[in-house]
Amino acid sequence: MVTYNPSGTSYFDWMQTGFETDTAVKALAGVVLVILYVICLRATLRSIGFIGAGLVIALLAAIIWVLVDYEYLNVEDPGLMQWLILLCIGIVLGIGLSWSHVRRALTGQRDMDDVDE
Repeated sequence: MVTYNPSGTSYFDWMQTGFETDTAVKALAGVVLVILYVICLRATLRSIGFIGAGLVIALLAAIIWVLVDYEYLNVEDPGLMQWLILLCIGIVLGIGLSWSHVRRALTGQRDMDDVDE
């Protein structure tokens, strides 16, 4: 939500105000965001992989489809759809980051990092 959100209070909107002011701070914030995204994406792909991420996305898409079908959500509202997409990205990353804890609670097995890599 810090990188982009429809309310107009995000890094994207801050960058749109002009790169001439606060250039160093904006560049630092951009680098920090890229680092955080790389860490989150790498951890998500290592824990649930592309197939797991695809399954989570498919589940979320099916839930949204049901909500639209029963007219709980209006697909004509672009702001709502942007918030839903951001929420889905957050859920996929959240599941990916916490999957080791969930798996350990369900199976009792711990995940270990590969030391050969």
